[in-house]
Amino acid sequence: MTRTLLLSVSLLVLAGCAESEPVTNTPVDINAAAIDAQDAIDAYGDNAFGNDDAEVNPAGGADINKTDDEAPDNRLSPLNPLAPGTPGGLSDDRTPVSEASFTPDSAQGAANVVQTYYALLGARKFGEARALWRPGSAAAGRDLAAFTASFDRYSEYHANIGAPGRIDPGAGQRFVTVPVQVYARIKADRAPSYEIGSVTLHRVADVDGATAEQRQWKIDAIALKPTRATR
Repeated sequence: MTRTLLLSVSLLVLAGCAESEPVTNTPVDINAAAIDAQDAIDAYGDNAFGNDDAEVNPAGGADINKTDDEAPDNRLSPLNPLAPGTPGGLSDDRTPVSEASFTPDSAQGAANVVQTYYALLGARKFGEARALWRPGSAAAGRDLAAFTASFDRYSEYHANIGAPGRIDPGAGQRFVTVPVQVYARIKADRAPSYEIGSVTLHRVADVDGATAEQRQWKIDAIALKPTRATR
């Protein structure tokens, strides 16, 4: 079967006050974390941003866009990320993708880590999200309060994840890059924010002396740049 790999992860980012805690190497069950995080996202719904005065719409979610002074039709336009294959969008990759089970050390396993990372952010599990960064990386070196605060400027945060690239082998090291498209809403003025870029992941090869933790894919770097979206 031929299909384009495009994973969409909707993130409801709730950045609150958090105490600093040291970086730990506690293993994260990727599949379980992804499922739990998505369940938490669904449970929070649209009223997860501290909008105590939000009105509930007929669909059951909270209308965070409407105020008492606004007419019923005066709502925010939905976020509109650029489509795959257009400038500023993810690649329109029509290469056949296997739907068979993948191994954690494969490129698809790395993409699953990226999907889990963004889902954990949306479920406010910032400690678990930070644990998916490679020890010694810039993000892993930040305390939890600083890591959490970096998402506080958004009231909405979503990500589309593209097909991973080929694994780049090195001398006992493995790297892979996963495309990502972020589309969000800034809390202060409710303006949309669109970014495109990639997530680079690293793991140690299956060599003598490597621990199970070292052989897991970890986020090494995330590079994003602003882009415009069609309206």
